Amino acid sequence: MKLKARVVVIGGGVMGTSIAYHLARAGVRDVVLVERDELAAGSTSKAAGGVRAQFSDELNIQLGARSLEAFGRFQDEVGHDIGLHRVGYLFLLSTPEEVASFEAGVRLQNALGVPSRMIDPAEAHRLSPLITTDGVLAAAFSPDDGHCTPEAVVHGYAAAAREYGARILRHTDVTGIERDGDTVTAVLTTLGRITTDTVICAAGAWSRAVGAMAGVELPVEPLRRQIAVTEPVQGLPPDLPMTIDFTTSLYFHTEGPGLLLGMSDPDERPGFAADPHDRWIPRLYEAMQRRAPALTDLRRTGGWAGLYENTPDHNALIGEATSPSRFLYATGFSGHGFLQGPAVGEVVRDLYLGRVPFVDVSPLSAGRFAADAPRPEANLV
Repeated sequence: MKLKARVVVIGGGVMGTSIAYHLARAGVRDVVLVERDELAAGSTSKAAGGVRAQFSDELNIQLGARSLEAFGRFQDEVGHDIGLHRVGYLFLLSTPEEVASFEAGVRLQNALGVPSRMIDPAEAHRLSPLITTDGVLAAAFSPDDGHCTPEAVVHGYAAAAREYGARILRHTDVTGIERDGDTVTAVLTTLGRITTDTVICAAGAWSRAVGAMAGVELPVEPLRRQIAVTEPVQGLPPDLPMTIDFTTSLYFHTEGPGLLLGMSDPDERPGFAADPHDRWIPRLYEAMQRRAPALTDLRRTGGWAGLYENTPDHNALIGEATSPSRFLYATGFSGHGFLQGPAVGEVVRDLYLGRVPFVDVSPLSAGRFAADAPRPEANLV
């Protein structure tokens, strides 16, 4: 197969399909998206599905809020039901340092139009009655946040991108990127050579290898994270928020008639291993016993493992390489990529077209580490 494309997008998760959709909708012809597996088969399908604007970093607040708007109109604009539940995010805070950090975050969020607020433990318990508030000093809550179905977002964007003329190649590995001096000339794949002068890397945890093909350093490191799903829970409030015990990172939200829950595992080491295991369960149960004891009586009925795409400061890489020309990237989201997919698709479209994006993402350039200018995000789950 020989193809010619104006733009080749590498990666068929939420980031890649959002970028392809926004480019094609803007009238960019001959957009080709290359995915080595099925669409959403990587990290996107393993995400917890949370969507929020409660961050500590101004750029993340703006990207999250813009994406929340897009998720809200997704069915009307893109034509797919994504199972959006605007039930809010509730962060439970147990140390004075956490409270001070979230108070500063809420002030910044409010200044940017996000209706988050600090609440007391009693109100937190009313919102999320499965928790115990022992040791909780305060909580942060935003009613605009919530959760939706990651695969539905991906397939919605992919279908709409095709309608606007984009081509999607599944089960196609990228094996190399050809250059002529400082210019990209082609993407090599297992289906053949795609002539192009523009590559956009949206390969998630696999982005470092894609960048290396073009001579671009993308400091992305994969890390396994796991999720468990429980049996049906009687009497769950229909508006139960995504609830996060910030100290332990335990989180849960409704998943059908049951609950989806997870947390970070400090014993996990970077790597591409993504098979589920039970080594994290004792720590999970310890966190549940501390913050939501009722959860420990629930039977696990399923679960899965996926990969975070972490950067050294746990913040995204978004931008365009200085060399070679026309190598763009959107990766390294460190756990908040799914929820920022719609907004980042807009940003990358504008970077490609030479427009000024709605937010200046230059501080998220991959070159910030060489310049000793990290940009850490504190509100991570």
